[in-house]
Amino acid sequence: MKILVGIKRVVDYNVRVRVLPDGSGVDTDGVKMSVNPFDEIALEEALRIREAGDAEEVIVVSAGGDECQQQLRTGLAMGADRAIQIQTSESLQPLSLARAFLKVIEREEPGLVILGKQAIDDDNSQTAQMLAGLWDRPQATFASKLVLDGQTASVTREVDAGMETIEVDLPAVVSVDLRLNEPRFVKLPDIMKAKRKPLDVIPLEDLEVSVEGNINVGHHASPPQREKGIMVEDAAQLVQELKNRGLI
Repeated sequence: MKILVGIKRVVDYNVRVRVLPDGSGVDTDGVKMSVNPFDEIALEEALRIREAGDAEEVIVVSAGGDECQQQLRTGLAMGADRAIQIQTSESLQPLSLARAFLKVIEREEPGLVILGKQAIDDDNSQTAQMLAGLWDRPQATFASKLVLDGQTASVTREVDAGMETIEVDLPAVVSVDLRLNEPRFVKLPDIMKAKRKPLDVIPLEDLEVSVEGNINVGHHASPPQREKGIMVEDAAQLVQELKNRGLI
């Protein structure tokens, strides 16, 4: 069985994001870029499934310009067998990305697709659900535990009321949450080996994917600066301050 894992190039979560002075976007000049943390967890789970003997091949897929090859190589260094770059200069919205992933699925015929539940840059949390709908296969989102048993997968997921365990038939789409696992550390020898692993580049045009209807972001702005707090003498003053601010 093949496992397909989607990964995205994002600003590293340790970096403080800065908006460009003209509000046209986020400043990425000289900024460290990394694999989306949720996607790292998805890849780690795929590698563990392969190491347990339940899969034969793990393939990482990313959409973007040639700069995303750095993150694909990181995925290969973690242990993925192959990498596929969907080459495009456009920033794909979830529906267009799901359509592109579906074309790759039709070529590779994986038994399982694992994605991070969301990307930390846009926080859409939509691609996995849209992909399952387009593929017409079962989905299990926000997985905190994943167990394969033949042609089915048991997925424990977080819901508002607590934890829920469901069973889905394979092939299926699974999106993963933070508590599923802890990704492995990439060692220097693995980085060197990754340079020799295959990385296929497929232009988006070759997949014949429609990208109409993308959302255009007109302006970016930093969050407003938080007002300085005050110390109150007693509960009566606290209530009065809340009334003055229109909060009660």
